[in-house]
Amino acid sequence: MKYYSTRDKAHARPCSLREAVEAGLAPDGGLFVPERIPQADMAVAERLAGESYAALAGYLAALFFGEDIDAGILQREIGRIYDFQVPLRPVGSRYTLELFHGPTFAFKDFGAGFMGRMVGLLGGADEKLVILTATSGDTGSAVAHGFYNVPGVEVVLLYPEGKISRLQECQMTALGGNIHPLRVGGTFDDCQRLVKELFADSSFRAAHRVSSANSINLLRWIPQAFYYFYGYFRWRQAAGGESPVVVVPSGNYGNLSAGMLARRMGLPLGGFVAASNANDVVPEFLRTGDYRPRPSVRTLANAMDVGAPSNFERMMWLCGGDADALRGELLGFRCDDAMIRRTIDGLYRNYGYLSDPHSAVGYAASVACGRPGFYLSTAHPAKFGEVISPVTGAKVPLPPRLAELVKRPRVSEPMAVDLGALEEYVAGV
Repeated sequence: MKYYSTRDKAHARPCSLREAVEAGLAPDGGLFVPERIPQADMAVAERLAGESYAALAGYLAALFFGEDIDAGILQREIGRIYDFQVPLRPVGSRYTLELFHGPTFAFKDFGAGFMGRMVGLLGGADEKLVILTATSGDTGSAVAHGFYNVPGVEVVLLYPEGKISRLQECQMTALGGNIHPLRVGGTFDDCQRLVKELFADSSFRAAHRVSSANSINLLRWIPQAFYYFYGYFRWRQAAGGESPVVVVPSGNYGNLSAGMLARRMGLPLGGFVAASNANDVVPEFLRTGDYRPRPSVRTLANAMDVGAPSNFERMMWLCGGDADALRGELLGFRCDDAMIRRTIDGLYRNYGYLSDPHSAVGYAASVACGRPGFYLSTAHPAKFGEVISPVTGAKVPLPPRLAELVKRPRVSEPMAVDLGALEEYVAGV
């Protein structure tokens, strides 16, 4: 399998998997995508989903990566990565696929854990490799865990100072070792822009091995398609329906574009709802046809505070550049902070269900949509106790792993929104 930039219409510049993963962002500024989208055998996928999530993921991963990584080794490593539950739960009359039972209690574990293992298998860390990642919350902790103590890899994490939750910050800043957190005096968009500018600096890239573990990296993006298959089989078993609509809490749109990828692999989904907070660039586009990236605003669902979503480019690529086709596949939904609070409160009062703010956006969108299907729950409520407890009056218990992290000292360094300062730091790790 070769990989091309979304902007390489003529397929003139093919890259191997290792080359695409190490580059992160394509030289022309586009995002890497596979030369073809493999088709899943749904009967095989359903049988394996009945065995375990890891068995299903191993089969789907081999469709993309089987030419680069031995299938037996791939399945062994996937069994180690996905050693946690992926339950579909009823919430009132709706269903949710809980994606927050991994090591850092967020859906980012599916992509970041996979990438951390695969970089080693591809030989990407044979000499020092710097993984550079911008995070609006949960990406940083998942990447830190996925690459923690991977030989030959140094991880530099950029997060907006004062704009993520205390536990999210603890998960990034309490590890030490090869994890280097930078608290940036700006927004997530500033962090993401710095990363993109560094990758666009060809002279710096020529002198330093740097890659990204954001969802712009295809090794982060593709594995997120696999849980749509698992959710589909679990939902069909529970609800007895066909062609579910999947509601996706969305920020940088790696998650939703992965669902679109799964659909093109043969998964019979009925479409998607792009569920956003006040940063509603994509829902606005779906409503008006006008795509207007803009500075993000801070909300209770901080991991979705993205005003210029990178993966919109992959979404358009998946639709062959046809904006009307994209608008036909997605519905949009906007949820402000007041609605997030009402939804969190209602879920607890009516069902005794504690929901983090991002998943609450998904539930609200699922109710508003009203079509059969399920929504994705993307983070454990314990990571947002400071939001949930004042709304519900309930104390949110911490899982033991999170409780232990809170006790550790936090170490991070300040960083201005300055490309030169970032390049100097990266060169010295």
